[in-house]
Amino acid sequence: MAKFGEGDKRWIVAERPDGTNVHNWHWAETNCLEWSRTFFKTLLTNLAVTDGDVSVAVKRVEKLDGEAYVNVRKGKVIPGYEISVTLAWEGEARDAADGKTPSRVGGAVEIPYISDENAGEDPEVRVTVKDGGEIGERAKRVMAEKGKAVILERVRVWVESMAKGGPVKDELEAKKAVAQKDNDVWKREESAVKKEEKGDAKKGCKTISLTERFNCRARDLFEILMDENRWRGFTQSNARISKEVGGEFSIFDGSVTGRNLELEEGKLIVQRWRFGSWPDGMQSTVRIVFEEPEAGVTFVKLTHNDVPEEDRYGNATVVENTERGWRDLIFQRIRAAFGFGI
Repeated sequence: MAKFGEGDKRWIVAERPDGTNVHNWHWAETNCLEWSRTFFKTLLTNLAVTDGDVSVAVKRVEKLDGEAYVNVRKGKVIPGYEISVTLAWEGEARDAADGKTPSRVGGAVEIPYISDENAGEDPEVRVTVKDGGEIGERAKRVMAEKGKAVILERVRVWVESMAKGGPVKDELEAKKAVAQKDNDVWKREESAVKKEEKGDAKKGCKTISLTERFNCRARDLFEILMDENRWRGFTQSNARISKEVGGEFSIFDGSVTGRNLELEEGKLIVQRWRFGSWPDGMQSTVRIVFEEPEAGVTFVKLTHNDVPEEDRYGNATVVENTERGWRDLIFQRIRAAFGFGI
């Protein structure tokens, strides 16, 4: 098992200025050793069992050494650990001679090896007692027979917690909740798109249909339309574009915003589009199909549904301006900037 901090640097996320590990794509490694010490102290301190007139209890965690960490990538948790644990215990029993006076003894419980490689197996547990004699042996037997079972139960709780992310569990669950919320939104929008494709255009809206030819591969054109840096280049305006289904985008300095509904590399882009000047709540759907009948020749078939006839200010040139924008500000500029044919 690799030690914490010694993972392959190609897979360990470098710190960004904003501290963001986007979509948990890179390995995010968290040291769990101190968290584990606190976890075991909480679970085991003052843990007590009784058998007849003999009672034993774990008094404290004397030592917890080794390595414990959690790696997370794309939401998948991969725990790694090799630790040893030493506990101090005390026992009490009544002296057999008079049956009244309680006698106390002490000892140690050692768990020399808890490893992720043996996560499905109970580790070895060694029980020793400092004081000999009849009372010491009786207390040791209770700790070994009954106390051991309870201690192993607590160890399994720690193993299960590590498998769920250890100290980063709450953060992971929060991210999953956000992702699920985004996914639900995307599903509702995708359902709305399918209904739109089957039915007529909304009242007061038009559909724009264009077919454009480019001298390039379909995948190259797809990449340009999904790359925010290239958008900034050929439009000379700010752009922020997610390459994930359900991800959001903002182009032309924020004048157009939306969300990716379907993405099929080199073949299809379906997005929800909205212009900032449109009436409140008005959304449109853009569908771009890429066809490459021969290598180096690509036809783009654009369908832009539910484009409002008027903007929020009553201007009735929205459809005309949107169609011109596609031709002149996007397709023509791509040809000019990347040499894909004028």
